Amino acid sequence: MEPRLTDVPEPPAPQEEPDVRFTYANERTFLAWNRTALALIATGVAATQLLPKFAITGGRRILGLPLIALGAVVAAASFRQWRANQRAMRRGDPLPHSAMPLVLTVGIVVIGVLGVVVAAFGKG
Repeated sequence: MEPRLTDVPEPPAPQEEPDVRFTYANERTFLAWNRTALALIATGVAATQLLPKFAITGGRRILGLPLIALGAVVAAASFRQWRANQRAMRRGDPLPHSAMPLVLTVGIVVIGVLGVVVAAFGKG
């Protein structure tokens, strides 16, 4: 059976330069996520180094290390999201869904619960 014209795959969508305002907005969003990531990492380092010792062994690390890890995840995911947005804008596609708000919210809630536990039971 011969291939029909409808069976031929369409060529990739042309890569057009998006409106510079949208490119700048995407970049500002990326930079905002990275400021958040940097704040999480700095807070995590401060928690591991500057908080007083808790009665719970490793209490400072229990609070600080998840903050550092969450900051690293946010930084990596922000680049991935920036790149996906740029690609979609160039192709004229809808912007992809971002999991960043959910990831950040869940991470902060988990770290908050850890903070309550360490603070409630860590001083004896």
